[in-house]
Formats: sequence, C-alpha cells, structure tokens
Amino acid sequence: MTPRHLAITMGDPAGIGPEIIVKACRALRGRIEAGELRLLVIGSGDALQRARTAFAPEITLPEVKADDRAWPPLAFLQAGPEGAPIEPGILSADGGRFAYLAVEHGVRLARSGQVGAIVTAPLNKEALNKAGYHYAGHTEMLAELTGVKGSVMLLAHGNMRVSHVTTHCALEEVPKRVTPQRIRQVLDLTQRALRGLGVRHPHIAVAALNPHAGEGGLFGRHDIDIVAPTIAQAVADGMHVTGPVPGDTVFVKLRAGQFDAVVAMYHDQGHIPVKLLGFHVDPATGKWDALSGVNITLGLPVIRTSVDHGTAFDIAGKGIASERSLIEAIEYAELLAAHRANATEHAS
Repeated sequence: MTPRHLAITMGDPAGIGPEIIVKACRALRGRIEAGELRLLVIGSGDALQRARTAFAPEITLPEVKADDRAWPPLAFLQAGPEGAPIEPGILSADGGRFAYLAVEHGVRLARSGQVGAIVTAPLNKEALNKAGYHYAGHTEMLAELTGVKGSVMLLAHGNMRVSHVTTHCALEEVPKRVTPQRIRQVLDLTQRALRGLGVRHPHIAVAALNPHAGEGGLFGRHDIDIVAPTIAQAVADGMHVTGPVPGDTVFVKLRAGQFDAVVAMYHDQGHIPVKLLGFHVDPATGKWDALSGVNITLGLPVIRTSVDHGTAFDIAGKGIASERSLIEAIEYAELLAAHRANATEHAS
C-alpha cells in the first residue's frame, strides 16, 4: 500500500521550524525517493525558501494546492498570504498567524483523509496570541479545531513514554483535575497508543500525586481515596496497570523496562525525566547541542505528533538547530498512521 502524505506544519516561521524541516527532508530524501515516505510541508513559502537555500539547496519542494489530484512525494502548501518579511528570531503576529493557519490546513487535510497524520514544528505562544489566536499551545488548538474535549499529551523518548493527567494548569489546580474519570481516560488512551506503537500487551504504571503515594495518609489521601480505586477498577476490567507508584522511583523503573509507559499526574512530573534524557549537553560548552523526544496528542480524531522543543528564537537561522526530534516525530507518525490504516482495513 502506498503511504499517504504526512503533513508537516512549519510552526512559527521565525523559529527553527523552517530549518529543521528542510534538514529533515534532506536526511529522509532516500526514503522519499524510494516511495517509502511522502511529506507535505505547510507554512510560509518565503521562510521555507530561505531555509532551503541556506541549509538544503539539494532538495526541491514544488508548491501544490490542497485540491490537486496528486501531489509529488515531497511537496509544499502555502498556508496563507505572505505579509511583511518574517525575520528569523523576531517575534511577530504574522509568525503566529502562519503557525495557526498551517495547523488549520493540516487538520482539514487529515480529517478528509488526504494526509495520514500531522507532524508539528514548534510555535510561539506569545506570537500566536498576538495574532488573535488565544490558545495555550498546539494541544488546545487541535482540540478546538477537531471538536474534542479531554485530549492527552504523551511524551516519548526511546522506551520513556509518559502520558499526563494534567498539563498546562497551576499546580494548585492539579488535585481538582485528578478525578477517576480523567485518570481512566488517560489510561485507556495510553493503552491504545501503545498498541498503535507495536506494544501488544502494555503494562502501564501510574505515578502517585503525593510523595510516597501519601505515606499511608500522612502526606494526603488523594492517592489512597482516588487514584488507587481507579487503578483497581482498570485492573478488574483487564488492563495491566500498576500503582500508584511514588514519583521519585517510577521513572527509574520505566527506564529499566519494567513498564511500557507511565501516567504522570502533572506537567513537570512527566516532562522533567523525559527532557532530562532527551537533551544532550556538550560538557565542554555547557550548551545543549542535540535533543530527542516526541510529543504525541492522544484522543483526537486525527494523528498528531510533534517535536518536543520550542521555537528557539535565539538560534533561528544560524544553521545549528537539530532536526533529530522532528525526524523522530515523523517516524512515530508513520507508525501510528500505518496502525490506524491497518485497523480500518481489517474493520472494513
């Protein structure tokens, strides 16, 4: 079966998105030319051309229209009209406008079946809001564009797969949002995602909300009264779930392969271990020179993966941004899209 195109949204054209996109296209050119992979880049043509000329002049990205009958294996779709030039590293409302329009196009193409998944390069939240799109980030934007409530963020770096009960909220709000219904939703979506990634019999651990899982009630009863009964019900329903496991040891056990994924209770609990392992720091300079990791949004009617880093305005346009995370996001999107296509084919 010929794979459908994956939509690569540029994110903010002033960030490193254009650079890592053309570098990834260059690195994957052999697979594209062999017919194994098809990519449709969506964003600012001016920014893409500047990045291609500077960092990957050997690749070509012919411009296409959304309703063209056939696209070449590597193609470009203009997200909207160009305004004043968008300069690398300079925050602007126009950068936020392009970031939103690229995702909007990607969602439309994914829902119509023209692309198999959406892979997002980073956007800047301030620029996005300056443009009049008031979202906390990609996840919230995608939820509204697809009409979904209660999506789930899953971070992946090697065997470190971590989904989140809560993400972008104040720490004081977390206990109110850690409900039996939300925990079960995250467990169900995490199990489904793991199967889509080839894990046939997933074993999921749930991180405790409180230190030492509440220490018998000394440090709070949320884990005892809310989390533990929800896990027990999931186990009774046939899921392989362990917990609540204290947060200071659960990620060590995940890295050791004792679990296939961990459900984290809040943003930093889940993000810190994944990013600590995903960022490679040069000991000579003290600066990170490469990063790895993918952000996957679960619970949407479309497949969405993303780089696990920001726009990096400070290095935009300098030729030093790493495309590694984007390539990994493309690979995860391929796996999930192939699994969904196979499931659809078997169902029909």
